[in-house]
Parts: sequence; structure tokens; C-alpha cells
Amino acid sequence: MLDYIGAQANDNTTSRYADYSATVLDYCNNNPVPTTWISVVHVASGTTTPDEKRFKGDGLLAYALALRWAKTGTATYATQVKQILDGWSNNFSSITNDSGTPFSQTYLEASWAAPNFVAAAEIIKYYVPANGVGGGWTSTEDTNFTNFLNNLKNNYINHVADMGYHNNWDISEGYAKMAIGVFLNSSSVYQSGEDILTSTEPSVIAADGTDVELCVRSDCHHFQYSLTGLSYGATISAIQGDNVIYGANGGRLSLGYDYMRKAYNNQECIPCSGQYVYPGVEVAYRHYQTANLSSLRAIGAPYEIPSDITFLGFTTYTHYNVPLF
Repeated sequence: MLDYIGAQANDNTTSRYADYSATVLDYCNNNPVPTTWISVVHVASGTTTPDEKRFKGDGLLAYALALRWAKTGTATYATQVKQILDGWSNNFSSITNDSGTPFSQTYLEASWAAPNFVAAAEIIKYYVPANGVGGGWTSTEDTNFTNFLNNLKNNYINHVADMGYHNNWDISEGYAKMAIGVFLNSSSVYQSGEDILTSTEPSVIAADGTDVELCVRSDCHHFQYSLTGLSYGATISAIQGDNVIYGANGGRLSLGYDYMRKAYNNQECIPCSGQYVYPGVEVAYRHYQTANLSSLRAIGAPYEIPSDITFLGFTTYTHYNVPLF
């Protein structure tokens, strides 16, 4: 897929180039590569701390730079990706909660951050651009990054299930474990994540497609956390050669997006017209190709990253009008 979108984006007359410039290039140009690192990340519920902005934002920046490197083959961008991944791998120790925030918030923040770092690392480790020169990922870097992921997984992400929420938290946990499992080449970690997604999905999307968290949380973003995590987990599974999540529970993910379209038409419990649409919609549209998803993705395209820096962005560039290979 990187070959396909990169070749299109290298022609500056294409819509792919326009999407790349408006999202990936814009994000890279407006976010300097960090040179200092945080050992203990402080997080808070209901807001985004400066540490969270660095922790999650740096993962997203590494991914944006990895996409930039994949398109251009410019070695500087590979070096910058590794600078970020190495910086966090070598300096991060733990996540802690600010006063007034339950420690469990650390579990969710780790679940959000981990897949962003993994997405960048997967590209820099395995991809070879058109110029034939890889990213130079070393065995030492691989070991240190693996330790970083295991720290996040074992001490934080694995404990989401302890909360018993069966909501978007669990979806974020499952998605994170799938991403980590792929990087670690661990079928058990990957399968645990996929099982969490398929078992939690009926709790967040009812059989008729109702997005349960829309009415429960009375906002237009928490239910999208579930839809986005499911969409990203589904595309990971598709890359691995199975479409379990896309077809799980009677194709409930597609029904959930149908319900979302009604919410954005102000036809459900909470009117969402004019509210932000999360970038997972592009990933889901690539697979399902429904009229409702086409309408939803048009609301905010081209997609950069969510303002709450929770999930991967740049999905218009990476997924819109990209064939299912």
C-alpha cells in the first residue's frame, strides 16, 4: 500500500499529493522533532496534560515522518523517526496519574499511545522505499523498542480489562494488543487483542447498529473511540489475511457507522451535526464502501489527526481510494 500511495503522491498534480500535503506534510512542518524525553509521563482524565501531548503526539509525529520517508526515501526522515522511537525507548520508565485522576487513566493512555509508535516502527523496520535504501533499524533499536512496548503492555494496557467497563476502553486495549502483537511477532498477544475486540463489540454496538455510548456518554466522540478502534483493529486483521473483525457479529461495525450517520443527521439521542468525525471513518469506508460511510468521510476529509491526539490520522492519504490488495 505504501508503494501505491507514495507513487501517486510523488506526482504533485494528483489528489493523493494534495491529501499528503494537507495532512502528513502539514503535521511534519508544524511539529518539530523533539530532542528531550520524558521518563515519567503524567496523565489526567478529562484533559490533555503537556506530558500526554508529548507522549501521544510524538508517536503520531514519528508515524507522519515514517510516511514522509516512505514517499520520498529521504534518509533524514528515517533518522528523525528513529530519533523519536529511540528517545522514548531509552528514556521512558512509567506513567502516573495527576491528583484527582484515578490511576486507571494510565491504562487508557498507554492503549492510545502504543499503536501510534508501533505504526512508525513497522514502517521504519520493514519498508524499503523506491530508492532501495531501508531505514537502518538495528537489532539494538529493536530490542529497546520491544522492551518499551512490553512495559506499556504488561504494566498498563493489560489492566484495562480489570476495570470491567466493556466499552471504548476495552476496544482501545484490544486494538493496542493487536498492533503490539504484530510487531512482537506474538500470535498470543495478537489473538488476545482480536478476541477482546470481537467480544466487546456487542457491548458498544447493539444488534440494530445503535452506538450504545452515544446516549450513555451524551457526547459525539466516545462512541467514535469504539468505532475507530474497531476499524483500526479490523484493518490490522485484514493485513494478516483474515477479515474476522470486519465480519464479526453480523458485520456490526458497518451498522455502527450507519447509526453514526443518523446521529450526524440529528436523528438520534444526541445531535452530532457539525461535530468532529474521527479518521477511522476512512479505514472503514475503504472496506465497506457504503453510502453512509461515503457521506460521513466527506464531512472532515482530508483527515490529519484527532485534536485529542488519541488515534492515528492521515487516513485520507493512506486509505481513501486505495484498492483492497
